[in-house]
Amino acid sequence: MTAQQPAEAPSEELSRLAELHGVAPSYNPSPDRTVMASATALTLTLAALGIDASTPDAARAALAARERELAERLLPPTVVQWSGGTCAALDALPAGTRLRVVTEDGETRAAADGLRPGLHRLTATAPDGRTAEAHLVVAPDRLPTPGGRSYGLLVQLYSLLSQRSWGMGDLGDLGELTAWAGRTLGAGFVQVNPLHAAVPGTPTDPSPYRPSSRRFPDPVHLRVEDVPEYAYVTDRARAQTLLERAARLRGSVLHKDALIDRDAVWELKREALELVCGVPLGPGRRAAYADFLADEGEALEDHATWCALAEVHGPDWRRWPAGLRDPRSAETARARAELMDRVDFHCRLAWLTDAQLAAAQRTARDAGMRVGIVHDLAVGVHPQGADAWAQQEYFAAGMSVGAPPDAFNARGQDWGLPPWRPDRLAESGYAPFRRLLRALLRYTGALRIDHVMGLFRLWWVPEGHPPTEGAYVRYDTEAMLAVLVLEAARAGTVVIGEDLGTVEPGVREALRERGVLGTSVLWFERDWEGDGRPLPLDRWRADCLATATTHDLPSTAARLTGEHVELRHRLGLLTRPLEEERAEAASDTREWLELLTDLGLLHGPSGHAVSEEEAEIQAVHRFLRRTPSRLVGIWLPDTVGDRRPQNLPGTWDQYPNWRLPVADAEGRPVTLEELAASPRLHALIDVVREG
Repeated sequence: MTAQQPAEAPSEELSRLAELHGVAPSYNPSPDRTVMASATALTLTLAALGIDASTPDAARAALAARERELAERLLPPTVVQWSGGTCAALDALPAGTRLRVVTEDGETRAAADGLRPGLHRLTATAPDGRTAEAHLVVAPDRLPTPGGRSYGLLVQLYSLLSQRSWGMGDLGDLGELTAWAGRTLGAGFVQVNPLHAAVPGTPTDPSPYRPSSRRFPDPVHLRVEDVPEYAYVTDRARAQTLLERAARLRGSVLHKDALIDRDAVWELKREALELVCGVPLGPGRRAAYADFLADEGEALEDHATWCALAEVHGPDWRRWPAGLRDPRSAETARARAELMDRVDFHCRLAWLTDAQLAAAQRTARDAGMRVGIVHDLAVGVHPQGADAWAQQEYFAAGMSVGAPPDAFNARGQDWGLPPWRPDRLAESGYAPFRRLLRALLRYTGALRIDHVMGLFRLWWVPEGHPPTEGAYVRYDTEAMLAVLVLEAARAGTVVIGEDLGTVEPGVREALRERGVLGTSVLWFERDWEGDGRPLPLDRWRADCLATATTHDLPSTAARLTGEHVELRHRLGLLTRPLEEERAEAASDTREWLELLTDLGLLHGPSGHAVSEEEAEIQAVHRFLRRTPSRLVGIWLPDTVGDRRPQNLPGTWDQYPNWRLPVADAEGRPVTLEELAASPRLHALIDVVREG
């Protein structure tokens, strides 16, 4: 094994100090190669964790303090006990240590044995008088495995327009899609993009993976006409004008090649919702709203306050007047009181959106879907947004999440998302993570966790430095998984981890042990440890969601025709000569088509004449159906031959990421109503449902 040394190698003390705080002094981009983190990366990362290692003397002092702290500590801040198993932290306590447990229900116990799953408070008193308090997470050993096999549709909700949407897909469209797919197609689930609240801007960042808040959904997804108070709006002329403007906006996307304009949609919906929220709530609705406010408490008040302040001072809270940058300051309290009408407006929107999300999931289950709606949890939040403002104590200041250099990106990646501090999470009993999961899981049939490897470690990039100057920071994986399993089990929810790309050894095994499903994309499933050929059917994972593509990858039609290479060539994104890229892509496709042919899967269904391209797409999905994977996902644009990816990584303004409607092979937008009547879609669904 070779070790690549940086220009500024860390001292032994600095490396040891980093390790003791969960900061890795090195990493392995491949089994035979080790890369050492620089002294600068380790020093800045430790500083973000509140550790001064700026000089050799400071590093030595911090190291001595940390070693002393760990030697004297009875318990870590959060302790995990899996139901029916032992707890390593408790087993390591000195003989004779007395335990006292206060359960989440308020019951006091003298031992940790036999506790029901939940978050409890533990006190340990050692024979020498030392005491320690810790959060005790008792979690089921694993999540139940979904019964049987299901297939479902994958779609970016904004891209799915109906004849009733206001320029982008909404929760009314989602309800229609699930009702139709469940009742008519026999689908078991529909997976959508993150519906988290966005940071407003000019223009708003269209990526659903850089949200303002992961805890609260974005009201831009509301179907305004489905809000009960809409029927009682008194200014009907203005409401009708807004509907007419919405129809023109929808028509521009469907018939005039316009891109989806989230800001224009929100401008219309905000005006309409101002009218709606001017209608007094009836007694029952008022009581339900009051319950929502009480249940959400400070978190909702913070979110709505940020929204109100952003309307006055702009969306970047770091540029607000100094007193308003602290959510707990007297200045913020005064501003909240002055803006109470706007705060209540944003609280009301959160309530309305939550209700429509819950209604969509009920619709899915009523339609017979085994799972229902699969929601997506983004890996982080925007540094300017509501969560970063309200939860400052949990985020590492001056740091961003990204990825180290690898075979796909020699410069590494900086995603612009502030990471959670693992120490603060542990000290709080993972409170923000628990609250986030509880909020999402109440209207979710399954939860997809983007970059699930973030439960294990994240690549931290210091502000102002390139991604190459980063370091991996480890999280308490057992505690993160225990909280995830506990909350998902309580909600009866399936969990799917997006474990694509470079995955640390042991990660997939740990997830599988706890019942978290993985993700397999056909084109990446090869025998990488052998001849590199396509992975045979019997070697595919059972505990996973198997798909042909994702929102970040070429559509199946584009990959089969090589159009994804031509697109990257037109945008100047290729790193090798065009002919070389074409040849490699063609070889990759040819190997898969040869396997599909050998298995007898490349044919058209009886009585249905199809093009060569459509037959190949059907064969790909016949293959997916034959894998042992418990869930099979169909990218909805694949059902009509869409060529365009929804997102092209590595681009910003060169490509209309996150702004394209679902379209057919000629690029003509296809509405939900047209999808439901599409012979090509039904033929592909029949392939997946065969047998």
